[in-house]
Amino acid sequence: MDIDLPDVLTEVSAQFARYEAALVSNDVAVLDELFRNDLRTLRYGINENLYGYEAIMAFRAGRSPVGLMRTTDKTVITTYGRDTAVASTLFYRDVWSGKKVGRQMQTWIRFPEGWRIVAAHVSIIDEPAS
Repeated sequence: MDIDLPDVLTEVSAQFARYEAALVSNDVAVLDELFRNDLRTLRYGINENLYGYEAIMAFRAGRSPVGLMRTTDKTVITTYGRDTAVASTLFYRDVWSGKKVGRQMQTWIRFPEGWRIVAAHVSIIDEPAS
């Protein structure tokens, strides 16, 4: 298996950047586009477990656009072959009280319509001491 083929890594990195821009600007149309329209698509969020594309869309439609700005750190995108990738990042928001760090992981798959997220996990923890 080829890992991190340069052209595939470039493609997924561009989609990840597109996702990040849509997230902080609350561009729900782009966020909906980037998740796979499938009952098996899932997103484990900070306060919710969303099973299926419809549940993810409903969450996005009802989410407040306030306080979405964030900075990311230690983003790692790894591709496996030509059609699978995992994107992981840490994120920080100024609106959080105390020392918190968010963690986000996404599994991306290439479909005929393009790269789509099929699974995502978001969590927040206290910033580790080291």
